[in-house]
Amino acid sequence: MKLTGRVVFRDIETGVWVLEGDDGTTYQLAGGDRKLKKDGQRIEAEGRVDGDTLTSAMVGPVFHVSTYRFV
Repeated sequence: MKLTGRVVFRDIETGVWVLEGDDGTTYQLAGGDRKLKKDGQRIEAEGRVDGDTLTSAMVGPVFHVSTYRFV
């Protein structure tokens, strides 16, 4: 699956990185590397969505990033 959107840090619990997708959905980010985690940066990413995983942040489905690029 390919998604585009804005990477945002949310101060929930111990903090969580999310992708505010252009599709209107907020995804909790998993995978990627440290360079991905830049607040406000727009990205295009490929990966898979895991809608069945429960997390303490509960911000949306988990998106496991396999590749990304800044746009």
